[in-house]
Amino acid sequence: MIKVLVADDEPLITAGITAVLESAGDLEVVAVAADGRAAVDAARRHRVDVALLDLAMPVLDGLAAAAALSGPRVVVLTAFGDEATVRRALRQGVDGFVLKNCAPDELIRAVRAVHAGEAYLSPAVTRHVLGMVAVDGGRGEDAARRLAALTPREADIVALVAEGLSNAEVGRRVHMSEASIKTYVSRILAKLGCRNRVEAALLVHDAART
Repeated sequence: MIKVLVADDEPLITAGITAVLESAGDLEVVAVAADGRAAVDAARRHRVDVALLDLAMPVLDGLAAAAALSGPRVVVLTAFGDEATVRRALRQGVDGFVLKNCAPDELIRAVRAVHAGEAYLSPAVTRHVLGMVAVDGGRGEDAARRLAALTPREADIVALVAEGLSNAEVGRRVHMSEASIKTYVSRILAKLGCRNRVEAALLVHDAART
């Protein structure tokens, strides 16, 4: 059973998310919180596997709460975001970024994916979130230079990662095992100097917009 924390300052949203997650059968919401500080305390007390954090919360916002957590995987939940907040979330290394208007099954997939060690960016979320993020020429050129260090196979794989595909989905596209893709992704992240798949996706996005 995957133990989940849900943190949002709107009780109705918290209740709705809890109902969706617990309908999955393998997810259990063991704690809820209405502010970032309470979320951090609850996550530590209950030793949760995944923390689902709203960006806009009192006391500590979602990103500050995420930075204070060292154990759980973190999924950021938000309705909208300005460029600075979105980029800060992605650069900080959150494991997933989910929009509040996503379908219930997408929310479940996101929690399962990050618990399995993958970042969650579905194609729809990738387009919506990364589409908000403006890029200047200098940053795009730097991204292109970093990506140029990859082999053709690595470049193909990171491009699929940037589409929001899981390791298994990438493996099917390139006819490789999921285990091999995991190895490739780890090597790619090290080469690019990225902390996680989300940051790698942002790098590909930046390079594409030069």
